[in-house]
Amino acid sequence: MAVGNENSAVHITQGDYDGKGVIISWVTANEPGSNKVRYGLSEGNYNFTAEGTVQNYTFYNYKSGYIHQCLVDGLQYDTKYYYEIGHGDSSRKFWFQTPPKIDPDASYKFGIIGDLGQTYNSLSTLEHCMQTGAQTILFVGDLSYADRYDNHDVGVRWDSWGRFVERSAAYQPWIWSAGNHEIEYPTPYPASKSSSPLWYAVRRASAHIIVLSSYSPFEIVLYEKFAYLSHVMAVKYTPQWKWLEQELKKVDREKTPWLIVLMHAPIYNSNDAHFMEGESMRVVFESWFCHYKVDVIFAGHVHAYERSYRISNIMRSNGSSNIVPDKSAPVYITVGDGGNQEGLANR
Repeated sequence: MAVGNENSAVHITQGDYDGKGVIISWVTANEPGSNKVRYGLSEGNYNFTAEGTVQNYTFYNYKSGYIHQCLVDGLQYDTKYYYEIGHGDSSRKFWFQTPPKIDPDASYKFGIIGDLGQTYNSLSTLEHCMQTGAQTILFVGDLSYADRYDNHDVGVRWDSWGRFVERSAAYQPWIWSAGNHEIEYPTPYPASKSSSPLWYAVRRASAHIIVLSSYSPFEIVLYEKFAYLSHVMAVKYTPQWKWLEQELKKVDREKTPWLIVLMHAPIYNSNDAHFMEGESMRVVFESWFCHYKVDVIFAGHVHAYERSYRISNIMRSNGSSNIVPDKSAPVYITVGDGGNQEGLANR
């Protein structure tokens, strides 16, 4: 392995369903190097090894570094682990803390970020979140804003963003949801029997966290037309719809009393920006959110903070449908602008 084969953009996310695993990702600059993670219970004593995968890609005339992903599982709860990537002069050392075991009384602190980007304001957001002592970050989409650039610079901006968030993401797991500025990132979706990394679920401490994709189909309605009339022939349920139906049935409030949903486009939004963009998801999923008594739904996309009362707009037994107070409904929180270059939304 060549000296100077930098290991950078290190970040971790939960690697299994119940918090006993992490996925560690990083990039090597010049050649693949080692795809192994060495880890242990004290700094410098790495008694265990896990082996991952490595790949790279090209985009226009940009060629990425070598992107590593490694699952480290079978960990103990509530334990600090130290890990090392790379070899020799290019090796780097980090640590992470596993969550407490799944328990209704387990105390845990989440940080919540969305629409971060990579500006001075983004740095302020990230540093503030780190100062709170958050143990895991819930990220509600729109990461690097690299797609605002062209050709070669798209990849460059992903690289710079990976280095930018490493100060947190190499130590605290970031649980990702997809925004409209990205399409791919590592998630533990197979652990929750999802067919896509864009929607999945994890349990952590006393919380059951469901991540949904605002930009993947919810359901497809097929119509039959006759003259000037049409009626519904059939509803073709999509993979995300089918998965969520089953995942909500798995929620055990005796073990995880907190039920949290993450998405990018807010279901309820009074701002002019992106108004009603979450309506199609609301129509399909809101009745489930109320039936299963989701506690809170966090979203991003609209660059302005907003929090709702517990309300719903679902079809009633008397056939009416309008927004009313509903104790079974979630609180909806749009987390606001994380600092990206697009700036704040104006009403």
